Amino acid sequence: MTLTKVSIVEDDDEVRRSLAVLINGSEGFRCVSAHRSAEEALAGIPPAQPDVALVDINLPRQSGIDCVRQLKAQLPNLHCLMLTMYEDTDLIFKSLTAGASGYLLKRTPPARLLDAILEVQHGGAPMSGKIARVVVQYFHQLQGPDPTMETLTRRERELLDLLAKGHRYKEIAETLGISFDTVRAHLRNIYDKLQVRSRTEAVVKYLRP
Repeated sequence: MTLTKVSIVEDDDEVRRSLAVLINGSEGFRCVSAHRSAEEALAGIPPAQPDVALVDINLPRQSGIDCVRQLKAQLPNLHCLMLTMYEDTDLIFKSLTAGASGYLLKRTPPARLLDAILEVQHGGAPMSGKIARVVVQYFHQLQGPDPTMETLTRRERELLDLLAKGHRYKEIAETLGISFDTVRAHLRNIYDKLQVRSRTEAVVKYLRP
């Protein structure tokens, strides 16, 4: 079985331990390193070679955002997910600009967190619902309707509508009566037609007024 290797960067000892227990106790996942600070992470993550790093923003000394920026410079293929309590618009966009592939709140349910780790490995950009709305509202202010939406089929629009409501791929497959692989095939077509590379970008275009 292929394991998804995860590193954790979190200064709260209890939260860090809980995340490690969740990851190591879930089939197909392994926590390969856990760090209290950005400095520890920058030294320990490169040799651990994780697939995904869960990074808190509010760390002692260097912030999680600075940590992500430096990690991405060393490990361009590393997927970084911010896991934080902050819903501040400025922090969201600073994180994404630094190279984060997603932004989740710490109250994210464990099952959704594990889904997000897998999603980011397949080119997605997972975000908590409230965070996604902030991103969508931001793009609403910048741009008008997108003509590429007219290229989507009815089924592709149905799938996008479910994505926009926060449904997971498995739930979409069950709702539409199709297989998980068919959902992924539809998503690839949607990404090609809309000229996007992630779930969040596709939803932003779909919800654009």
